[in-house]
Amino acid sequence: MVERPAPSEIPDRPGVYLWRDRHGAVLYVGKAKSLRKRIANYFASDLPVRTANMVDAAATVEWIVTDSDVAALHLEFTLIQQHQPRFNIRLRDDKSFPYLAITRSDAWPRATVMRGRRRKGTQYFGPYAHAYAIRQTLDLLVRTFPVRTCSNAKLRRHQAQGRPCLLFHIERCSGPCVGEVTPEDYAAHVEGLAEFLSGDGDPVRERLLAAMGEASEALEYEQAARYRDQLQSVDKALARQEVASDRPEDFDLIAVEEDDLEAALVVLTVRRGRVTGRIATVVDKVEEVSTPELIGRLLSQRFGAERPPPQVLVEALPDEPDVWEAWLEERRGARVSLRVPRRGQKRRLMETARANARETFARHRLRRQSDHNARARALRSLQETLGLPEPPLRIEAYDIATIQGRDTVGSMVVLEDGLPRRSDYRRFKVRGVDGQDDFASMEEVLRRRLTAYLAERDLPVDERGGFAYPPSLLLVDGGMGQVSRAVKVADELGLDIPIAGLAKRMEEVYLPGDPDPIRIPRGEDALYLLQRVRDEAHRFANQYHRSLRGTRMVDSILDGVPGVGPARKKALLRRFGSLKRLREASEAELAEVVPGAVAADVHEALRRPA
Repeated sequence: MVERPAPSEIPDRPGVYLWRDRHGAVLYVGKAKSLRKRIANYFASDLPVRTANMVDAAATVEWIVTDSDVAALHLEFTLIQQHQPRFNIRLRDDKSFPYLAITRSDAWPRATVMRGRRRKGTQYFGPYAHAYAIRQTLDLLVRTFPVRTCSNAKLRRHQAQGRPCLLFHIERCSGPCVGEVTPEDYAAHVEGLAEFLSGDGDPVRERLLAAMGEASEALEYEQAARYRDQLQSVDKALARQEVASDRPEDFDLIAVEEDDLEAALVVLTVRRGRVTGRIATVVDKVEEVSTPELIGRLLSQRFGAERPPPQVLVEALPDEPDVWEAWLEERRGARVSLRVPRRGQKRRLMETARANARETFARHRLRRQSDHNARARALRSLQETLGLPEPPLRIEAYDIATIQGRDTVGSMVVLEDGLPRRSDYRRFKVRGVDGQDDFASMEEVLRRRLTAYLAERDLPVDERGGFAYPPSLLLVDGGMGQVSRAVKVADELGLDIPIAGLAKRMEEVYLPGDPDPIRIPRGEDALYLLQRVRDEAHRFANQYHRSLRGTRMVDSILDGVPGVGPARKKALLRRFGSLKRLREASEAELAEVVPGAVAADVHEALRRPA
């Protein structure tokens, strides 16, 4: 239980507060106009259930004072992104919305679908609800704007071969790899594509109509037919961009459908009067929030890492709308209007977005109800089967991969609440074991992981890394031998951690001190969960093992080749990815990475008999 700070200790100023558990993990990040008043609210006797659960799970509360309410908003967003607190509302997969991107920094810019962190020198359009919607639109547009869609590796390969790919022959690319288009004409294609994706498609259509008429008058009917086909493609792509406003204005529109536990969010991106992006997602309401508070949380997530448009239209204004408007203006660097549409086209568009949110929410509840219930059943079943004191909310699974004792590696994968937490995955290169000894290798991996936990546990909270939290269940791939090594490590380090082993042969579960394995019936949720995390550990270990083995084989083959040292070996592997692709590479392709004379020697070495 958190000890209540004295009111005099808490400043009566704006800022951000953090609740942490006994391991130092951040459970919740919030902002306040007055830290003193806001934190005092958490010690009331009639807290909502979810807020009370958070306070019960917390061990400490701390705060950071800021100069203003707007600065508190900035800091709150940064800390939520950094710590990913479990009790904060966050967009599910908020970094995975697909965008259509143009890589402006490339010599020959490429149009492609991108997700994740934004990259410098790349222009983004969207986001969209589904990647297939972008690809269908792009397939239509490259008929009019033949910009390359191939990877940089494929571009270099065809440059070296001196012949274009199929997309050039079917008029979906202008052939920059073989000099079939001038840089000026290619830049015009890129600008035309960007102009269209920005919502300004009418000038493109007018240019194509004029060009078709001129070609027809000049009796160049074949060229006129090409312009006609391009015009049809543009019309189809324009049909996908719904008209949202009679005026060429830019705005985002946010609609919400919610219940006590979850909320569906629909965002429409309107540029120059046309809908150019659409996303629909669902958030868990892990904190008690009103609709205005929820809108504020969603604004923070939506525009925390993205420049807002001149207008943001919402279903309900957030609390302190002037603060949010000032925050949006700082993000944009210009005036931003935050308001609720009351009449006209924007009001009708909001009603359409609300209908979409209701439909999204209904589909989500049907789909997710079974998924969430299955995970909860599996965790409860696993707790009962293994006799654990509580459901294993954090499961860590370990596996060893080796071939005859060479390139021995270990893997650690993590499931939290029954879902993979890939940011906590770790891999280990086994160094202290000679030959093939899976038991000793498992012992080394576990000792390194648990020793790191002990070291990080005693560090200041902000200095802790990925090993700072112990597992609720430690699962090893194997039988009693692997389990006994895990128990040995835990005992020597003075740790009380539930341990189990899952043997592949009969899918038997081994527990410490019990020579007879547990056989979980086929079809049980608990067995499925254990198999899933064990197989994920096996996949992760084998992936690392293949990578090391490939690197070693390249090293051995290229040892002694004049002019090839560690840096060039690394560059060759980075360029081709594997020994197989390196062997398949032509001398010209190798010469793109290393000097020509060296490339000839490498090419010869790769084709020598083993």
